[in-house]
Amino acid sequence: LRLKSKSFGKWYGVNLSSKNRLQFYIPENFAHGFLVLSDEAEFVYKCTNFYDKESESGILWNDPDLKINWPIKNLDEIILSDKDKIHQTFLRFKNKLY
Repeated sequence: LRLKSKSFGKWYGVNLSSKNRLQFYIPENFAHGFLVLSDEAEFVYKCTNFYDKESESGILWNDPDLKINWPIKNLDEIILSDKDKIHQTFLRFKNKLY
């Protein structure tokens, strides 16, 4: 989400599992999203500051400009929280940064 970064507007995916025991570091000012591919999962993350509802925002998981290749055959099977259903597009988010 850093305007001047070469990776601005790009995405990268990694599969984390109990078998590969990997962790994934997401620096400040990077967006993140996750998809659970099993029947249940434990998702734990640390933050650099306390939660602040006023600074919370998000980008649609299926944004047409980002074209994230989610690793699931039937996208209609994805279950979203109510707040994830109403996030803004990447274009709208980007326009707020200018």
